[in-house]
Amino acid sequence: MPGKSHHVVPNKDRGGWDIKKGGTDKAIKHTDTKKEAVDKARDISINQKSELYIHGKDGVIQQKDSHGNDPESSKG
Repeated sequence: MPGKSHHVVPNKDRGGWDIKKGGTDKAIKHTDTKKEAVDKARDISINQKSELYIHGKDGVIQQKDSHGNDPESSKG
């Protein structure tokens, strides 16, 4: 089963940036700036322990952050 993911993508119709849950077309949040979208998406991704994909204006993934799908480190 693939892990959860969130994406910051440009909104070609309205301008600005959208935060979308992986596998869906509907934005969970729309922002005017990419920075604002990345900051909010990072909070969501950390809270939901998901992968975060940050896309450029051309739609290509520029950055990927993991928030919770990494193997746990052991004590000692």
